[in-house]
Amino acid sequence: MGNENTQVESPKAGAITTTLQSIACGGTGGEMTAVDSKDGKIVRIRPMRIDANYTAEELADSLWTLEVDGKTFAPPMKTAPNYFALAYKNRVYSKNRVRYPLKRVDWEPGGDPAKINAANRGRSKFVRISWDEALDIMESEIRRIIDTYGPYSVFTIGEDGHRESKDLHAGGGMHSTFMSKLGGYTRETRTPDSVEGWYWGAKHVWGSGSNKGLGMIAPPQTGYNSWNVIKDITEYSELICFDAGDWELTQNYGSQFWSRLLKFWEELGKEFVIVDPFCNYTAVCHPEMKWIPILPNTDVAFDYGVIYVWLTEGLYDKEYVATHTVHFDKLEDYVLGREDGIPKTPEWAAERCGVPEWTIKAYARNVAKKVTSHAHFSSGSVKTPYSHEPGRTGAYKLALQGLGKPGVQQLHLNASSMAKANIARSTSAPYSSINQCRMFYPNAQSIPRTMVAEALTKGHAKWWGSPAIVYVETSEQFQEFNYPADPKAALAMQQAMAAAMGKEAPTEEPRINKVHMLWSEKPCNMNCWDGGFNYQDAIRTNEVEFFVTNHQWLENDSLFADLVLPVTTCVEDNDSMGSGMIVFQPHSGLTPPACDRVGESYSDFEIACKLADRFGIRDQIDLGMTQDEWIRYGFDQSRLGEEISWETFQEKGYYFPKLAPDWKELSPGMRLFYEDPEANPLDTPTGKIEFWSQALADNFPDDKERTPMARWIIGGPAEEGWTHDESLWGERCKDYPLLVTANPARFRVHVQGDDIKWFREIETVKVKGADGYYYEPVWMNAVDAKARGLANGDIAKLYNERGIVLCGVRISERITPGSVMVNKGSRVDPIAPHIDRGGAINLISPTNQVSKHCKGFAVTGYLLEVEKLEQAEYDEWKEKYPEAFARDYDPAIGINYNSWVIE
Repeated sequence: MGNENTQVESPKAGAITTTLQSIACGGTGGEMTAVDSKDGKIVRIRPMRIDANYTAEELADSLWTLEVDGKTFAPPMKTAPNYFALAYKNRVYSKNRVRYPLKRVDWEPGGDPAKINAANRGRSKFVRISWDEALDIMESEIRRIIDTYGPYSVFTIGEDGHRESKDLHAGGGMHSTFMSKLGGYTRETRTPDSVEGWYWGAKHVWGSGSNKGLGMIAPPQTGYNSWNVIKDITEYSELICFDAGDWELTQNYGSQFWSRLLKFWEELGKEFVIVDPFCNYTAVCHPEMKWIPILPNTDVAFDYGVIYVWLTEGLYDKEYVATHTVHFDKLEDYVLGREDGIPKTPEWAAERCGVPEWTIKAYARNVAKKVTSHAHFSSGSVKTPYSHEPGRTGAYKLALQGLGKPGVQQLHLNASSMAKANIARSTSAPYSSINQCRMFYPNAQSIPRTMVAEALTKGHAKWWGSPAIVYVETSEQFQEFNYPADPKAALAMQQAMAAAMGKEAPTEEPRINKVHMLWSEKPCNMNCWDGGFNYQDAIRTNEVEFFVTNHQWLENDSLFADLVLPVTTCVEDNDSMGSGMIVFQPHSGLTPPACDRVGESYSDFEIACKLADRFGIRDQIDLGMTQDEWIRYGFDQSRLGEEISWETFQEKGYYFPKLAPDWKELSPGMRLFYEDPEANPLDTPTGKIEFWSQALADNFPDDKERTPMARWIIGGPAEEGWTHDESLWGERCKDYPLLVTANPARFRVHVQGDDIKWFREIETVKVKGADGYYYEPVWMNAVDAKARGLANGDIAKLYNERGIVLCGVRISERITPGSVMVNKGSRVDPIAPHIDRGGAINLISPTNQVSKHCKGFAVTGYLLEVEKLEQAEYDEWKEKYPEAFARDYDPAIGINYNSWVIE
């Protein structure tokens, strides 16, 4: 492979060079961004003009326009990159950047427990080693583990999501590609995470849909028809209800598209209502937004109070319900109290959700009176314990108002694409086919990301439904999976996957064994997913003989690794990349390196190639091609050649595919189902929207947590068969009386960017404690703070039986009494086992997933208590764990590389 260390060409010292980049950290690419560099260093990152290399005539067939009531909304000529991209210079040159291979000081290869010192992961520091030594360790450990246990003892973490957007250089998945050439691996599979409630709940109401993994609202025969949902809402909706979620946060995934679209809707006079425990940035930034405070994880009570008003006052679409749905009588019996003797009145709902009964009635009548769409952005109730219940009641509300008719839509992130182009995107990087992490071998064993800790500590795990292939039929949720896998079942899975992928199928049963090596190519598991303290415990066992991470920054999971390999950022790679959802105008572009590489970093692709040299399989990884040849290969494999030549693409550097001529006529969402449900049936068993699921009744007849129809579920003690007791109506609330909202933050992407000092300068991002440490804020209502003797700026302990995290108190009327809000994604800063200084709230989230048969994560809407950290206890910790308080600390960015590395 040539040009491994491609640098910026500087024809003249001191000259400014500009490269196109597509910087985003959701894996799908972002808005076009211009990176200016001088002498191999980034000078600034800025928006660029989409007409820089094209005339208006050349762009005419590629740009969409919405015209409503004499007002126009269209892509701006100057791009609107996300905040994260504009601050990325600060990220590339962060004091936290990993510049060289690092080895934990008290770990040695070989598998001897006395030399592994597993209990010291996350405590002991690192020393710099050479790449030769790092590759020697990788080679020897992989060979030893395969020889001792078999290839399935290597567990690869992080194939997608929550990472930099890369194409050739992958940014996750190259370790899987590499291990597939050595006989296999155990794969970490991803749950639907941002849409858990829809996946486990709504799919049993309106079916798989064409966007099957998310359980959203596209009937199968209409293809990927999230197109024109925004257009339909813009043209017809009068009211948009935001059922939790902060749409201003989407900026860091792709662009400022949603922020500007909401402003346009305001200009059109649309009415906004948001139901959320926290008055979030969307509510604050848009003055037309009406905020209804609600207790976390009580959306089902609220929804049934609303539905009660509709049923008793005849405010639902009776004709639609009669022709498009089934089992309405069962819903009616439950809501009106015929089933259990408890009518779900607004009064009943108010006692549970904290919203006054008159507000519930007014909301219900307003929604029914106006043409209403509902918006839900990957937050709030869809990530809670029993999230399948609000996922279903959300679907019920839409169905009762005629889902699919003009202006009655479900708005979600996957409805962010404005207009359909002639050229469909083929991977997460649009219009390209070179994403190496997609070269998956049909693996025989997997573990869901939510169950890794359980699998490692107990040595076994069982679940239903494998998100290994996320876009699946609803019926797949009824299939049982196990770790360790049964060899016969594993072979059958391999053969089925091979057939689906057009690959040669294996004939011998795989050599299955438990996991003994973890290899991660993603930023973080312990603070992106559930039960982070349990994950830390699992890593600190002797069963894990070797833990290696490929990562750009020394943070989170890498602090617990034995070996850390330095990785390039997207702006240092020679690559091609485009943009996916949440941008104004999807594009494809060439992204040559914008600057010199930091330290001795290599991309994940290059690391796999270097290891492949050691095992004699280099030609199976790079296929004998240079990086430039791979980029040309990707172009040739895509459909770009239908509209632009390779030579012109190289000259221009980017391209906007032409829109489909009939894009404005494409049916949005479930329009075809609305117009003719018999000719356009859903893929539910009945072909219609189902308020009650016979499939759930048949497959899980004894499941009292996810019954055939959504119910108000509060849970209870484990000895009575409940998964959770995370409400204000159980027993645990006597010890932990506050419900937490833990949504993504505005100025970072999950765990990425917490060290960007430009963001940390914003007053609300961190709270300076009396000790000079900048703590993650915990937002509290004055009533709750006063009851606990807390004042602004106090250092507080947030705790439950799962552990303690420290935060800085911020008192505000923006948070509902009885609850607190902590943004997830702050970096871990361990003091001791189950005590964290960084405010990483997912560390104390539930470890039992959504419910018994739904192994997705539950990372918000759970119980904790907040107390002031007294000076005596603080001093006791400093004396007992001096190394935790002696680490280098930079107020501008927090913990950093110097905190953990012995020079």
